[in-house]
Formats: sequence, structure tokens, C-alpha cells
Amino acid sequence: MEILEFLRQFRLGGYAIFDFVVAFGGIYLISPRLTRLFQKIKIRVPKRNWLFLTLPISILIHLIVGSITPMTRDFINIYGNYTLKIVILILLILGLRGVRVRK
Repeated sequence: MEILEFLRQFRLGGYAIFDFVVAFGGIYLISPRLTRLFQKIKIRVPKRNWLFLTLPISILIHLIVGSITPMTRDFINIYGNYTLKIVILILLILGLRGVRVRK
């Protein structure tokens, strides 16, 4: 566990850079499969949009499973962290911008 602790010590604004790299790298690798999966239910999500949706989806998943990370905690804090909330909202809008429902 020393390696993981070492990698998570590097931070950007209080959040571990390693976590961002893993999250965005994971979405980049599975985005083609996610796109094909959503095409089967007639929803077109471009692969690029998955990268925009990475942080909003991760906050939602962490809330669902009850694993409160520092970013999740800051996002649900109603008394502050407005910059984070604006960034997540912008990423959500950019991520949903290219999504199309096919008939």
C-alpha cells in the first residue's frame, strides 16, 4: 500500500491527481463499449462526451454507494465550494450537449 499512498500524496486543489488520472483513463478505455451499449438502447453518446461526464458520473456513483470522497463531500456541502459546483455543472452540460435519442 505504500505505492498507492505515495501516488495519492500529489494533490491539485486538495484532490489527488492520481484519482483524476485513473478516472479519466478508465473512462477513455471503456468509452467505446459504453457508446455501443447506449446505442443499443437508442441513445447516441459520442465518445468525447464520456470524458466530460467523468466527474459528474463519479460524484453520482460515490453518492449511490455511500463512499464519500473529498470531492463528493465538497460538492454536497451547501455552504461553499461554489467553484467546484460550477465546474461540475459545466462538465455536465458539455457532456450532455452531444447526446441524442434516436427513434
